[in-house]
Amino acid sequence: MQSSGKKLFSVFELYQIMTLAFRSIPLLRRAKAAGKMNKAFLERIMLAVTEVNGCAMCSYYHTRVALEEGFSAEEIRAMLGGSFTDVPQKELSGVLFAQHYADNRGKPSRESWDKIVAEYGETGAYGILAVTRMIMMGNAVGIPSGSFLLRFRGKPDPRSNVFYELLMMLAMVIYIPLAGLTAILLNLFKAPILRF
Repeated sequence: MQSSGKKLFSVFELYQIMTLAFRSIPLLRRAKAAGKMNKAFLERIMLAVTEVNGCAMCSYYHTRVALEEGFSAEEIRAMLGGSFTDVPQKELSGVLFAQHYADNRGKPSRESWDKIVAEYGETGAYGILAVTRMIMMGNAVGIPSGSFLLRFRGKPDPRSNVFYELLMMLAMVIYIPLAGLTAILLNLFKAPILRF
C-alpha cells in the first residue's frame, strides 16, 4: 500500500483521537448488542478509514481479518484503493461516513451525521461512529509504530522521521491513562459525544 501523501497525526491529535475512541467503547457495545454492527460491516469501516489515513500496519492486520471473515482479495484491494463498489448497499452509507470522518480528521459535517442517524437509527449511527473512532486510534498509533519498524527494514515512511516516531510512541504510553480518565469523566458528566 502506498502511504505517501497522507498527513501524519500530531501529538495533540493523538490525545484527542484516543479520548474519543475510549469514550466510544460503550456506544460500540450497545450497537453490537442491538445487532446493528456485525463483523463484516466493522471490517469494511476499518478498511475504509485505514485507506484514508495510510496506515500500513493496520492495512496488513485488517486485510488478514477481512480475508478470515470471507472477503475476497479483490474487495479488499478495491477498498484499500479507495473504491467501495463491492460494499453491500445497506453498509455503503456507513462506510462512506467513516471515510468522510477520517478525511476531515474527526470533524464530520452535521448533514452527514444526520443522514447516518436517519438511515441506521441512533444506536446504529453511534456504532458506526465508535468503530470509526477505534480505527482512527489504531491508525494514529499504528502509523508511527509501523514507520519505526519499517525504518529498520530499510523502508522508511517518506512522511516521517525517527524523532516523530519516538515522540508519538512515548506519547502513546503517557496518553493511555490520561485519555482513559478524560473519557470516563466526559462520559460521567454527559458531555456531547459529537460536536460540529
